[in-house]
Amino acid sequence: MNRVVTFGEIMLRLAPNGYYRFFQDDQMQATFGGGEANVAVSLANFGLDSRYVTKLPVHAIGQAAVNSLRYFGVDTSKIVRGGDRVGIYFLEKGASQRGSVCIYDRAHSAIQEASSSDFDWDDIFDGAEWFHFTGITPALGSNLVQICLEACRAAKKHGLKISCDLNYRGKLWTRDQARVAMTELCRYVDVCIANEEDAKDVFGIEPENNDIKGGQLNTDGYRSVAKQLADRFGFEKVAITLRTSISASDNGWAAMLYDGGECFFSKSYNVHIVDRVGGGDSFGAGLIYSLLEGKAPQEAVEFAVAASALKHSVEGDFNRVTVKEVEKLAGGDGSGRVQR
Repeated sequence: MNRVVTFGEIMLRLAPNGYYRFFQDDQMQATFGGGEANVAVSLANFGLDSRYVTKLPVHAIGQAAVNSLRYFGVDTSKIVRGGDRVGIYFLEKGASQRGSVCIYDRAHSAIQEASSSDFDWDDIFDGAEWFHFTGITPALGSNLVQICLEACRAAKKHGLKISCDLNYRGKLWTRDQARVAMTELCRYVDVCIANEEDAKDVFGIEPENNDIKGGQLNTDGYRSVAKQLADRFGFEKVAITLRTSISASDNGWAAMLYDGGECFFSKSYNVHIVDRVGGGDSFGAGLIYSLLEGKAPQEAVEFAVAASALKHSVEGDFNRVTVKEVEKLAGGDGSGRVQR
């Protein structure tokens, strides 16, 4: 089995039941999630040997986070234990014309206060083929920028492919901070993943005649965006997810994959959203799986988009779907009929 290593922060997610607003009732659902953890879970569900690396406290909440990953078969053996707290995020799911709300409470989390000495990357990458991280992790602080750089350098030394989802989060750092850090990190990246806003927010690259909020995407413009990214950093592949926001409940969902010469566009799905958090991570996991399995570019982007479309129907950060389910949808069966 292919071993993929992902590195980042797993957080406790607290969310009102259903589509209630914060404290509309007196209960909240407690689950776990985080960009790279979500990818690790998806890859384990696809049958790959998936290893997740972070730092978590030794107390009961930290152990519960570890156990949430172990449940899916993710290798947690290289998780560092220490620190005082697990980061938290509060999620209020949007519906119709009311957008979702995400509030972070992650300052001074164990991973945010981690140091380079916590991670033995030569040991972590032993036997691995692929390393994945997102722009969320270096956004946690200058120490995490340095740790990510050390991880990327070690991954290259060990011959791993590296993927990065740009995942710009304006609540964590400024565009200038993101541009400086990600410009350095992207020198090591082979496969870049972005959405329709990340390239603009981080590197100032955007398509022309585009209206994201109005639901209009100029697909031709993304050819230029992908080529500019690849030319600037030497990426082997650039994947861009294409979301048209009709409302918080209904989106159009597709993607493009650029292989350095040609652009491959997936079919588009009309997605009725149950939970969109982790949608981009499920796309990234589907793409990593497809590339490791040797799928051709068109087949790879179709698999990744189908995996992500299914995630929008699943509660929680983690995508609980199988390869068979993804291939069924990618093959054209999106009827949603009862399976008997």
